[in-house]
Amino acid sequence: MTEQQQAVPESGAAFTPGEEDRRALDEWFARYEAHSARGEVEAMADMAVFPLNVVTDDAAGNGSAEQWDRERFTATMSGVLGDAGGGEEMSFQSVRTPHFLTPSLVVVHSESVITAGGYTRNLRYADILVKRNGEWAFQTMIQGGWGDTGADGGAS
Repeated sequence: MTEQQQAVPESGAAFTPGEEDRRALDEWFARYEAHSARGEVEAMADMAVFPLNVVTDDAAGNGSAEQWDRERFTATMSGVLGDAGGGEEMSFQSVRTPHFLTPSLVVVHSESVITAGGYTRNLRYADILVKRNGEWAFQTMIQGGWGDTGADGGAS
């Protein structure tokens, strides 16, 4: 091996998740969606690692990658979710395809249908989660449309 070639560390070796790995991930998403449905933005933020990477685009088709701090996340989510916990029922139906890189790193592709106030929206997105101290937390969200939200959660 030359100096420029490096062996892949053992922690980067192929990982095959077990039932417990998938169950813990599914439970994490169920908790996150429950917080979302109730408009519990601070609890959602507690499930993230900041700065949070946000890879997105806007209505004009311009892609971007930003890092949001907790304040930007909570302001934006508060604006988007509005008063979701105040009586308007919100439900999620999601099919997730996790790609575990290691026992503590996972990329999750999601196809979701969100219904709120009689309005239905189909979403496709991906999240990167990291496990810290035995608990999952999301660190990167990849989804179209967030480029049209300002720091105050409204359209920019």
